[in-house]
Amino acid sequence: MTNTPAIEPLTIPDEAKERIRLLFMAKHALWGGGMHPEDGNHAIYHHEVRTTLESLDLNLRLADSYNVLFERPDADFVFPLLNRGGFLNSEMLIPLLCNMHRIPYIGAIPFIRGLGDDKSVSKLVAVHAGVPTAPWFCYRRGAPVEEKDLPKAERWVIKPNASSASWGISDAFDWPGVVNAIANIHGQGHDAIVEPYLDGYDVQAAFISVNGPKALPMLIYEREDTQKLWTYYEKRDLVPNTEKATLKRFDEPEFAPKVQEMAERLAREFEPFDYGRIEFRLDRKTGDINFIEINLNCNLWSEKVVAKSAAAAGFSHAQLLETILAEAYRRNGLIAG
Repeated sequence: MTNTPAIEPLTIPDEAKERIRLLFMAKHALWGGGMHPEDGNHAIYHHEVRTTLESLDLNLRLADSYNVLFERPDADFVFPLLNRGGFLNSEMLIPLLCNMHRIPYIGAIPFIRGLGDDKSVSKLVAVHAGVPTAPWFCYRRGAPVEEKDLPKAERWVIKPNASSASWGISDAFDWPGVVNAIANIHGQGHDAIVEPYLDGYDVQAAFISVNGPKALPMLIYEREDTQKLWTYYEKRDLVPNTEKATLKRFDEPEFAPKVQEMAERLAREFEPFDYGRIEFRLDRKTGDINFIEINLNCNLWSEKVVAKSAAAAGFSHAQLLETILAEAYRRNGLIAG
């Protein structure tokens, strides 16, 4: 078993719930529920977070566009889930606009958000922290694409360097295949990161901030076929997923303490970030553990990792959101701590 200390849910005083004008921003904040034809279950997720926030009796405002921040809004605090704005580095826009208006918000400052979303640079942070990561190279759009920079491997994974939910991911088995995949990503306006395909299972280490990053129980995706790439369309439930994958508690004594220690070391490099998850690839046959990526201010849907990790720690979905908000309010001086 991992030695994860218990975390007690936080609450927001009734006075603060009424006083603090909270602006919740998400692409589907105004969606009525159900699947979206392009974004799939992401719309269900945003609707669920909105209804959970409404159940907390907060002084809530809703927005589904960046336009609400182009001038100073009628709000004291921003809860931003409008991260995938359809343009490069969109995850930094809301924090930047909030900084301009001097309005506090959930999540890391823009520079740290960008640091986390840039898969290549976040791997440099992992190396700095002494956390193992497989070799990689980021082919930046407009820079030369040369074979000498390619990590040695028999199979490579190529994906947008700032993608989420496995958008744009593909694999290749030779240099021409890698070049074609890079060209496709560059053609869509993104940098491309290339790394060897690592066999094994994805271990998810979720954190929430309670006076610093605190680890929630770790989870692992147990998959039937570890050689298969998981696509964006499968993750969004836009196509049938025939592969059986189970997200379950990860506390194997041989590996869990090692992963936990690596995750905690890396989380310290990005704090304060309020909530997020760190992903590792575990090869049980070799014992290799490699950092894959960090997702700050990631998906909070009850069906995804952070909420399921919180549930394993005894949190309801409402308690998870209230704890995240309460800590962010405290950290930004809106309530006493």
